[in-house]
Amino acid sequence: MNNSSQGKSARANGRRKHAVESFKTAAECIGEIERDMSLFAVTRGQFSMIDAVLHTLDQVGRAKLSIWTWAIAEYEIETLERLMIDDRLTEARLIIDISARKRNAHIIEKWQGLFGKSSVLYVVNHAKIATVEAEDGRTVLLRGSMNLNFNPRFEQLDVTEGGADFDLVKEIESELPVMPEPERTSWSKAAKVSGLSETFSDETLSMFSGRGKVWAK
Repeated sequence: MNNSSQGKSARANGRRKHAVESFKTAAECIGEIERDMSLFAVTRGQFSMIDAVLHTLDQVGRAKLSIWTWAIAEYEIETLERLMIDDRLTEARLIIDISARKRNAHIIEKWQGLFGKSSVLYVVNHAKIATVEAEDGRTVLLRGSMNLNFNPRFEQLDVTEGGADFDLVKEIESELPVMPEPERTSWSKAAKVSGLSETFSDETLSMFSGRGKVWAK
């Protein structure tokens, strides 16, 4: 193995060395947000993705935020509104499942009132991801099974600073268009911008269009 490969291997091993089983808070589970950190955690659902985001912001200071979710509640908006008032968020973006256009309509309108009309991107989504871009240059990616609200059952969370995983998520975000009316009410349009046609046939996608998931009987 050459020196370059040895160096890459050492960095990779260093990034994978932190794994915890947590029964405590997000702050106690995640700890300090350090450069090049990597954490894998298994929890009992005692904290949510929004709690993990809040701890990260406590650690890194003023930052840009993006959240990928299937649905969002009033509490999360109120929490982020407080952060805006306290000048802790410089920008925020919501990448949300197209079904939320009706289910969470008034909440999404409130988000847009805080962060702008173009701050909401409709896709076909079940990913739970958050990115935090701090003014000091730290770039944090949080992803796992947990929703924005807490859920008392086994959950898993990964937290990394820097790296190709963060870059990939931001690259995908940058390619997502803001859908104007009436396109943002269209499942098929959301499926197209989400790239589902590159993986599934039109026949398969038609089973899901406008009807949610189709379960075999």
